Amino acid sequence: MADVSKQAEAFQEKLKEMGSVREVKELPDSARTAQEAADAIGCEIAQIAKSIIFKLQQSGDPLLVIASGVNRIDEQKIEQLAGDAPGKADAKFVRTHTGYVIGGVPPMGHAEPIRTLIDEDLLQYDTIWAAAGHPKAVFELTPEELTRLTGANVVHVC
Repeated sequence: MADVSKQAEAFQEKLKEMGSVREVKELPDSARTAQEAADAIGCEIAQIAKSIIFKLQQSGDPLLVIASGVNRIDEQKIEQLAGDAPGKADAKFVRTHTGYVIGGVPPMGHAEPIRTLIDEDLLQYDTIWAAAGHPKAVFELTPEELTRLTGANVVHVC
């Protein structure tokens, strides 16, 4: 559990540095998938803001797509928006560019700036939940906060 606390505390500090007053919550069970997170929190799966890192095939750059837990990301739409085909990012790539493990990648506060797209479908909810640096850590925020804190473009990606 100490590892969870360490990662959650580090992300909590990043949130504060960004001007957010949101609190990271540690869950008793894994929230590695959107369904697991929704079950643990007691919210709809659609309110889970899943963070998916892609490795763009031509540039090799990371691209973060934040989408509702119920939606499937359309990779053709991502390619049109990014101007580069999205490819699968392995665990090492994700950790190197974000500073976090797969399943715990938050929507902001990464090791380096990452181009980010937010699926417009998330904007319909009053509150959403996102990973907070570890598969057992989450935080609640509004879609407006998500957009402001990430500086991301809101697009249709699903």
